[in-house]
Amino acid sequence: MILTGQEICNKHKIGEIYISPFDNNNINPNSYNFHLGDYLKVYKNNLIDPKEKQEVEIINIPDEGIVLFPDKLYLGYTLETMGSTKYVPIMTGRSSTGRLGLFVHITADLIDIGSINQWTLQIHVIQPLKVYRNMPIGQVTFWKTVGDIVLYNGKYQGSEGPMESQIWKDFEENADGRFIL
Repeated sequence: MILTGQEICNKHKIGEIYISPFDNNNINPNSYNFHLGDYLKVYKNNLIDPKEKQEVEIINIPDEGIVLFPDKLYLGYTLETMGSTKYVPIMTGRSSTGRLGLFVHITADLIDIGSINQWTLQIHVIQPLKVYRNMPIGQVTFWKTVGDIVLYNGKYQGSEGPMESQIWKDFEENADGRFIL
């Protein structure tokens, strides 16, 4: 069951949903708009090996914005720190930005319950597109759970800014050369 915008506001007021900074103007009928942070990260390597920690370059977004290009993955982040220990957040792009060819979150739109941080955005564009820091770029919905709640306590907990993949920490080879994740 999805929460309405008014219910997101109500649950925020009693501390069951965390959004900071919070602004009532970002409430939609059943979501909350979030904004792009101040900088992006891009991987330095053209070939990415998930078994190895990847080096990244930080790109600050100037006041006049920055042009993003196709065939590149940009890691952005939500200006807001968000999450909940009671509801499951799901993040998506806004239709307004999607109509520009901006994919805000290519995959992994389901946020684990208990994950409270600035969320990393996997950004891709289908044609050159200018973006600006603090622009409304996506929306989050909150969903009621069924069953016992086990809170997230993984490697991305407490992230600030865009967090590059930490999958390299998950690889372990067994005796016959297969990977255990």
